[in-house]
Amino acid sequence: MDYETPRFLDCGEAALSVEFGDSVDPAVNARVLALDERLRAAPPAGLRETTPTYRALFLRYEPLEISRAALIAAIEALIGTAGVEAAQPAARWTIPCCYDPEFAEDIGEAAALLGQTAHSIAQLHAGADYRAYMYGFAPGWCYLGGLPQALAIPRRVSPRGPTPPGATLIGGALSLIAARPMPTGWYVVGRTPERMFALDRTPPFLVAPGDAVRFEPIDAKTFLALDARACAGETVARQETLL
Repeated sequence: MDYETPRFLDCGEAALSVEFGDSVDPAVNARVLALDERLRAAPPAGLRETTPTYRALFLRYEPLEISRAALIAAIEALIGTAGVEAAQPAARWTIPCCYDPEFAEDIGEAAALLGQTAHSIAQLHAGADYRAYMYGFAPGWCYLGGLPQALAIPRRVSPRGPTPPGATLIGGALSLIAARPMPTGWYVVGRTPERMFALDRTPPFLVAPGDAVRFEPIDAKTFLALDARACAGETVARQETLL
């Protein structure tokens, strides 16, 4: 559900969550990102950090510099004068992804659970249009909405072992790209040679929240060639500017 006016929830004594809805929805997320952009452009004194999520904007502030009431008033003024409306993606990324079992460790298991073949899972996953909603859980983990309903899969009861870097996963009604090895309850159905997160790159996050994403199937030989180029610092995903 999309809230007509945002809700303000305390997160301790020095943080606030500005909630625009209660679901993973492109319009809700676009309002989150629009407020984030305006606060970054003209931050009130005392605002230290903003972190967008699916449906809310997390704000960390210094209470000795700005009170909770003053911060909320500043946000309400921004929303009231400029509006916070859904926006179109600024960029579209085409990200190479290998769905061969060698690089898609769980695709056979996911296929059995979904009553499909590994080939059909690869086709469905690569044929969808995704929206980058947020980064979270671990550094550089990019969460994507737009997973086909046919690929919606319950998360594991117990986590699997650490994912490989670049693992492309599905879980629930979402997909994600993992940047660092971590245990997870999701299923690895592919792997990209692209580096989604790199501290020596400005900005370190390749895809911005709100961007559109598609996956381009590649074979194992192409993966290894692109991985070598990405390891040398080259961006192997393709970007198309939309705005």
